[in-house]
Amino acid sequence: MTSENNNANPNDTNPAQGGNEFQAGELEAKVAAAAQASGSPGASEADVNLDVILDVPVTISVEIGRSQIPVRDLLQYNHGSVIELNRKVGEPLDVLVNNTLIAHGEVVMVEEQFGIRLTDVISPSERVKKLK
Repeated sequence: MTSENNNANPNDTNPAQGGNEFQAGELEAKVAAAAQASGSPGASEADVNLDVILDVPVTISVEIGRSQIPVRDLLQYNHGSVIELNRKVGEPLDVLVNNTLIAHGEVVMVEEQFGIRLTDVISPSERVKKLK
């Protein structure tokens, strides 16, 4: 296997692999910089001006379901194969931000494109609990 760019920076993100996601530590660095700029070195996160992170891109994805199968079955799939998922018709879909569940919703049409109507938003405190 060859690589077209052997000098690629390992911290660069590939748009095909969720390139809009920011690197680990970037958010913390921005918060620390904002705290320092505010003039109080001991400023808490609540005191920091959140404007510094408002332009940080995040990736939003919607998951309709999952399935776990052996490689043997995967290799037999071809055009027209149907993969059964673990979710029933009518169940709410998962809305993820940077692979973290933040809400549930239902599919809607917005002009000629799909959209999602949020039906249940996970509270920030619940999201923090899931991280621990």
